[in-house]
Amino acid sequence: MMKSVELFAGAGGLAMGATLAGFESLAVVEWDRWACDTMRENQRKGHPLVQNLPLWEGDVRDFDWSGFPEGIDLVSGGPPCQPFSMGGRHKAFGDQRDMFPATVDVVRRLKPKSFIIENVKGLTRPSFHDYFQYIQLQLEFPEVDRHDGETWLEHLKRLQEEKTSGAQHFNGLTYNLFPILVNAADYGIPQKRERVFIVGFRSDLGAEWSPPAPTHSKDALLYDQWVTGDYWERHCVPESRRPEVPKHLVSQVRKLDDSLFEYDRKPWRTVRDALVDVPDPQKPGAHFFCDHNFQDGARVYKGHTGSPLDLPSKTLKAGAHGVPGGENMMVRDDGSVRYFTVRESARLQAFPDGYTFHGAWGETMRQLGNAVPVALARTMACSVAEQLALTQLRNLAKQTSRRKMA
Repeated sequence: MMKSVELFAGAGGLAMGATLAGFESLAVVEWDRWACDTMRENQRKGHPLVQNLPLWEGDVRDFDWSGFPEGIDLVSGGPPCQPFSMGGRHKAFGDQRDMFPATVDVVRRLKPKSFIIENVKGLTRPSFHDYFQYIQLQLEFPEVDRHDGETWLEHLKRLQEEKTSGAQHFNGLTYNLFPILVNAADYGIPQKRERVFIVGFRSDLGAEWSPPAPTHSKDALLYDQWVTGDYWERHCVPESRRPEVPKHLVSQVRKLDDSLFEYDRKPWRTVRDALVDVPDPQKPGAHFFCDHNFQDGARVYKGHTGSPLDLPSKTLKAGAHGVPGGENMMVRDDGSVRYFTVRESARLQAFPDGYTFHGAWGETMRQLGNAVPVALARTMACSVAEQLALTQLRNLAKQTSRRKMA
């Protein structure tokens, strides 16, 4: 079985995805006690996706890696996004929460065959262009370490010079990087969540990775809703209660109808799709779902108006009341809003229903808003596992060919 290490594990979304992809974890590192309590609680309950994860609570910079073998198959993790997120302070390297240097240090120490690093779309903003390049070059040349007293811009210049001189002439550890921006909705997650993934393979492996192909699309959803009407039939919405085609989508729907659109992908999954069997938390029967308690106080803020039922949800935010919580709401059929419950939010992040969250509502919403959707994590980890298996087969074939020639 392939071996992995998980950094900045949070509530366990990325680690669970790696488990589903067939990786066996040697270490799961997370400093936040509430997130650790969530994983420990599910381990006590025997949840199969986390039961055997070797959880360590503490700062990744204090973890002892001396007993770990070099060349493990995968290092994965989502360094804290606040230094780069739209809602953060935008300080990047100047933010003490920037854990990319610690991530590079682990890669330098363990020399893994591959890594998966996840972060927010904000990392790709023009204002972070130089620092995003700096992150990538550090991961590409992890042994070109930063000198004492050297600024990150001075270090960036040295890395750029190393890159320009030709990585093929560098004798140290290097990685081939594949940075991509993905929308979780395109992979069947009922949430429009854009995230950066930096996937890397050790250069000596000769890996030829390409991103997993999207499986779902907005066009397919629009076709399902406004051309065939199958979407409304599935949800037993009578014609008298079906909304009209939104004005800004009329021309797009007309084109889909005129072109005899054919499904090459499945429809985006909507909030209604994800919560179809989850009762209203204010009505009888809701108590049968764990973590499904009504939270009062939802109201609309400018630019934060909640998620319509018949689209993937907006990106869940790591917050509760106020502006972050304004995106963690659903818009009911009658136009009123209420907060998503913890269970509903977990559905939108593709966590299993049996997975419970530790802490008060605001704390659990922070864990969920910071999480990697489990199904998306599995998709990415499976694509990496497949490439690692292919490289191993190619190397075995080369060795067999050499022996025959000898």
